[in-house]
Amino acid sequence: MRFIPGLLLSAALLTAAPLAFAEERTAFELQAREIYQTVVEIRSAKGQGNIPVVVDYIVRELKAGGFADADIEVTDFEIEGELVQGLMVWYRAEGTPKQKPIVLLAHMDVVDALPDTWTRYPFELIEENGYFFGRGTADNKYGVTSLVATFLRLKAEGFKPDRDLVMILSGDEETGMISTRAQAKYTDEKIKPAYVLNADAGGLTLDENGKALLYGVQGAEKTYATFELTVSNPGGHSSTPRVDNAIYELADALKKIEAYKFPVMHSPLTLASFKSAGAQTPGPLGEAMLAFAKNPADEAAIAALRANPETVGSTGTTCIATMLRGGHAENALPQRATATINCRIFPGVGIAATEQTLKEVVGNDGVAFKLISDLVESPESNLPDEVMAAIAKALAARGLEGLPILPHMSSGGTDGLFYRNLGYDTLGIDGSGAKPNDTFAHGLNERLSVDSFYGGLDHWYIVLKDLAGAE
Repeated sequence: MRFIPGLLLSAALLTAAPLAFAEERTAFELQAREIYQTVVEIRSAKGQGNIPVVVDYIVRELKAGGFADADIEVTDFEIEGELVQGLMVWYRAEGTPKQKPIVLLAHMDVVDALPDTWTRYPFELIEENGYFFGRGTADNKYGVTSLVATFLRLKAEGFKPDRDLVMILSGDEETGMISTRAQAKYTDEKIKPAYVLNADAGGLTLDENGKALLYGVQGAEKTYATFELTVSNPGGHSSTPRVDNAIYELADALKKIEAYKFPVMHSPLTLASFKSAGAQTPGPLGEAMLAFAKNPADEAAIAALRANPETVGSTGTTCIATMLRGGHAENALPQRATATINCRIFPGVGIAATEQTLKEVVGNDGVAFKLISDLVESPESNLPDEVMAAIAKALAARGLEGLPILPHMSSGGTDGLFYRNLGYDTLGIDGSGAKPNDTFAHGLNERLSVDSFYGGLDHWYIVLKDLAGAE
């Protein structure tokens, strides 16, 4: 998961508008709450071996809800000795479908969390102060819950779509995306959908008071690339230090990368996004958005946008140190020091060009570069009119009729990039929403507001009924 410009935060990073809901929950809401709690409390991070546990639970719920064995396909993948699964579920049209299928995406895995660093235990769903706390509450167990619960709700109501709806849940979006690639390949060869809708992106943007400002549709995302930078050295005894040192040499390289700013970039999509978001964002940040949209060379606007974590990613490529290791003993000189640099590359730049820039910035042939990710750049998606109309209908049902609906580019990557690369328009359109800096996905104390959880449940229900032939 992934940040997007201005207040247009990814749905996996969002919490929703504070609309009025009755305290007594419907049977559907209670069922969704139970699904949410169950999947959040399964530690489905890399190395835990728990993706099959999530899959088994969801499959049991779907079968109990009326989905046949023929509607469910579980695929096994062994990744670095760990069993990881992907799950595909068909909600089939009766007879001959009138339209091409729609594919729906979410991911079951999470970035791991260290319990001793959290205020609350990260793998227990804790409701407190108007929030649900727990790893994955936003990224992306809410997306999984929304899609699974909506399929069960539609099935229970006897809904008969006029086109196939295919829910695809991946098992390693946060790491190697092996299951994602296989599912995307299968989709291209066997399903050939009209388009792909992603529950791991998009959603409401709220102001500091919780008022909905706009709804963001993810139509593009930056390229994800991770490099390891390594310095090697003969080492020796710490009592006889050398004039050269692998750790110091690597530190010099990292400081140069820290100081470097990639060129400012923009596209019609990002400029339109800043223009719309700026009109809805109060204060200096909104003014900077509008100024940049009008003149992308405005130095003051650039400085303001690049100083803000939510907007810096939409002004160009970013590369940041995320991991560090070096040495092998406290009384020995380091023979090797390695840093991990994660880049989010602006569309059109490319991985090779970014690596070359970093090498030039470091300016030291003794620093070895190794690309350790295996992702590709994806194009921008078109926005089908019927999808935009369905979103507007869902927003109106939440009392948000007329709310601006704006396409945007995510600074992070999702499963959707592989579907875009295969030629399918892929849109992030989840139903949640958030205030700025209000979710902490991938970080400490991740959370989703209770209002957001319940407020977004009808979103997919309305969208899918509208797109799949409901009267």
